[in-house]
Amino acid sequence: MITLRILARLLDYPDEALFTHQAEMLAALEAGSELDAAQRAQLSDFITEFCAGSLLDRQADYCELFDRGRATSLLLFEHVHGESRDRGQAMVDLLEQYRADGLELSAKELPDFLPLYLEYLASLDVTRARAGLADVAPILALLAARLKQRQSRYGELFTLLLALSGAGLAVDDLTPKIHKEARDDTPAALDAVWEEEQIKFLGEQGCASAQQAAHQRRFADAVAPQYLDVAAMTTSTGRSS
Repeated sequence: MITLRILARLLDYPDEALFTHQAEMLAALEAGSELDAAQRAQLSDFITEFCAGSLLDRQADYCELFDRGRATSLLLFEHVHGESRDRGQAMVDLLEQYRADGLELSAKELPDFLPLYLEYLASLDVTRARAGLADVAPILALLAARLKQRQSRYGELFTLLLALSGAGLAVDDLTPKIHKEARDDTPAALDAVWEEEQIKFLGEQGCASAQQAAHQRRFADAVAPQYLDVAAMTTSTGRSS
């Protein structure tokens, strides 16, 4: 599914190569058969407009949109497990799934990063690729709704992914829920995340226990974001963003 490769590239951090190979992406899009004519025209327009802007501006917009707060994170398990311990095992399961299909990741790549997941699905046959998209369709719909609320054209890419999945989820059905959410990318919300906890003075044994617990938390925090569980993201199908 060449369209999945194109969408994966557009959802990754923008770089000079993306702009340089605009013509090749448009040609590949026309050669693909996964989207109908209207959908191909929509994606073609997105690519043309995106590449017409400044690379630095596109990079700044990308970071502002996907790296501030968790609501629009492209780490799929962020929306399933958050900071829970289940996220670690979920990462392990997804890595094993990749390896079973011949995909090996470098140490710096997180398996639940959506562009990577889409690249993986693009390497499978159409039936398995659509099943993989259907597994994460609720997350895709949620992200589409949030991006639409923020008036970002990136939301169109998620709508197209939903169409490819065949899951039949309607983004507009989530609009009332999205409007009730508190934004987590505001300065106040971001400051709250970094707010220090109240200092408590403990006895000698208490300090030792507290230090040990802190060390364990740091270890868990360092490991958990590197692994993941596909089953927890499964909706009506059985595979793992």
